[in-house]
Amino acid sequence: MMKRLFDSTAVRFVLVGIVNTLFGAGIMFVFYNCLHLNYWLSSASNYLFGSILSYFLNKYFTFECRERSAKYILRFIVNILVCYFVAYSVAKPLIAQLITSTSVSVQENVAMLAGMVIFTVLNYFGQKLFAFKKE
Repeated sequence: MMKRLFDSTAVRFVLVGIVNTLFGAGIMFVFYNCLHLNYWLSSASNYLFGSILSYFLNKYFTFECRERSAKYILRFIVNILVCYFVAYSVAKPLIAQLITSTSVSVQENVAMLAGMVIFTVLNYFGQKLFAFKKE
């Protein structure tokens, strides 16, 4: 079972993830630090814009899914929403407990980074086992 989870799709997912992370992190940190949007809006913007890019790159490149169906879009959206809320609901309180002697701004920037890591791990499994699962 573990071998099937980490096959060639894992390598392609990482490559897409690097592109997507740079793109999304840039958006998120600009929104938070330059436009002064709050933690939730800034991190959500990363996943809104990053998810559109991720859908196409992962569907066609990572999982080589050529079938056209609304079910893939719906399952991808559900996966992204679940991963987002789990990752960022865990990251913010966890970081707030770990680094209490810093400002809220520093804590939230670190929490956004931690949320990205948690999200990425959950997202790989969600896309492989749910969103683009071969039937």
